[in-house]
Amino acid sequence: MKVLGIETSCDETGIAIYDTEHGLLADTLYSQIDMHNDYGGVVPELASRDHVRRVLPLINEVMKEAGCSQSDIEAIAYTRGPGLIGALMVGASVAKSIAWAWEIPAIGVHHMEGHLLAPMLEENPPQFPFVALLVSGGHTQLVEVQRQGEYTLLGESVDDAAGEAFDKAAMMLGLDYPGGPRIAALAEKGTSGRFKFPRPMTDRPGLDFSFSGLKTFTRNTVAEHGGEDCEKQTKADIARAFEEAVVDTLAIKCRRALRQTGLKQLVIAGGVSANQRLRAKLDKMVVGEGSSLFYARPAFCTDNGAMIAYAGSCRLQAGQVDEEGIRPVPRWPMSELEAV
Repeated sequence: MKVLGIETSCDETGIAIYDTEHGLLADTLYSQIDMHNDYGGVVPELASRDHVRRVLPLINEVMKEAGCSQSDIEAIAYTRGPGLIGALMVGASVAKSIAWAWEIPAIGVHHMEGHLLAPMLEENPPQFPFVALLVSGGHTQLVEVQRQGEYTLLGESVDDAAGEAFDKAAMMLGLDYPGGPRIAALAEKGTSGRFKFPRPMTDRPGLDFSFSGLKTFTRNTVAEHGGEDCEKQTKADIARAFEEAVVDTLAIKCRRALRQTGLKQLVIAGGVSANQRLRAKLDKMVVGEGSSLFYARPAFCTDNGAMIAYAGSCRLQAGQVDEEGIRPVPRWPMSELEAV
């Protein structure tokens, strides 16, 4: 089965074609980062309008790259939610319209399920069950995964997501959006140990996260050293301390989750999972726990059409399809999903 995947949940238009027999045939992505950078974050109305401009040309591009015609596509998967309602509406409208015109089924995919399953696109995929750390600009969650759709939430952020904290810390240091890659690059020039930042909520039991206090600590540290005009090395040292604090916090909670569940596989997914310091820390941690770590290639850590096409293909093969109508869901708990 060849499935066309459409991702338009936020500020990236991702299109891909996944073949259940031969794997990923083609994928392409258009990022709106340059457009939103002027505003320091995503402007929802601009994001929606840009998806309208990009989605059909990108579909034509992947169809050509995959060597597919209309008759080759057997189903369409699209991001139904969660995300920005206007951006979701663009993808849902296009997907359902094409499905109706081509007389093929369509299914709306949960955006975070797409991220969670993205490592399945790699040569050495994880096997169910496993613990998943979903860590992005909008989500920080630890989930016990027994199979696709059977998810138990172990812990989540009670305030800012880790990716959001990266973005805000970057703004404090006068860095551009998105903050994660900017902080990581600057941290490479920083001296470890000059600043000691807290590891929030690691001194108490449980698997929930909180990054608002770390954000405040960062703001105060920057202010104490001259604000955005502080010297370059100080900025790098603060970036290093902030990144290490986030990474250590995530690693401590992941270790707890593995021990609590007794599972031996850890999957990390979402934009922050591309952070090299996080990967190195977790690689070392799982060895000590007798466990294994899995993650997607960097291109599939951020939003992309390939993860949507794959997640949708699994549900479509299980006989799950959309009801009539266009119904994007900007807020959608993973616990509401059906198991496959």
